[in-house]
Amino acid sequence: MPFAQLKHRALISVSGPDAEIFLQNILTTDLEALAAGEAKPGALLTPQGKILFDFLISRAGENSFRLECRADISDDFMRRLMLYKLRAKVEIAKVDQGLVTVAWGSDSTTSQFGSTPVADARFRDASVTRCYGGTAEGGDPAAWQALRIAHGIAESGSDYPLGEAFPHDVLLDETGGVGFRKGCYVGQEVVSRMQHRGTARRRVLIVSAEQPLPASGAELTVSGRPVGTLGTSATTAGLAIARIDRVKAALDAGQPIMAGDVTVSLTIPAWAKFTFPLETVGPQDSVGAEEA
Repeated sequence: MPFAQLKHRALISVSGPDAEIFLQNILTTDLEALAAGEAKPGALLTPQGKILFDFLISRAGENSFRLECRADISDDFMRRLMLYKLRAKVEIAKVDQGLVTVAWGSDSTTSQFGSTPVADARFRDASVTRCYGGTAEGGDPAAWQALRIAHGIAESGSDYPLGEAFPHDVLLDETGGVGFRKGCYVGQEVVSRMQHRGTARRRVLIVSAEQPLPASGAELTVSGRPVGTLGTSATTAGLAIARIDRVKAALDAGQPIMAGDVTVSLTIPAWAKFTFPLETVGPQDSVGAEEA
């Protein structure tokens, strides 16, 4: 079974009698729909609805949850959770020896990677397991990045900066990372309005090219005008967050989409439900208009 040890990830434990209601009231994920043995994506938002912290959340026992996030933001994430704690009966702590390993495929077991394997719910058409506390070393991080690219799974840092993206931008609305039937949480009003009005225009797309792609952060342009930004890239494949209305306008007009001096193709992840707009953008929102 192919695997990769993710040394840039950390684990935060939230436990106690009020753990579930505490997290349910501040995070985008609907914990009532979180089954044992699965890890769902989620976010803690700003009041304006933008992603302040992203993570994967899974149950770690009765009244206990495990939040897996980037190691470099874990301390800030813990401090932010503590700000919301108030009088809630919860304990928030960094998990010692929180080794994270991801494995995929179905030709073997995951026992060598840890005692608490959980299914990564972001992958709709692949078997991906995250394992915590194991001793496996190394693996193939490049193959993991390639798998993530192929399935259109974006993560903060490599694909978008925190504080600038809405949940819809990074497909949390389609990967189980947003509960639209749960009660209020931080930033909920903005996210619900985007969902009900169908106004999400920035989306994760899969990038392919016949030449090596430039580094992450390169602009995607049409006739020199921006339509999106390149995220994770691995040789000739990558991810981008782009304005799907402007991409559609370029496709309809037969205009090449460029990443630096490389011509690229942009496709919607196969599992995603969103589509390119049926109508091209009007003059007031053309390829050269300001980003919304």
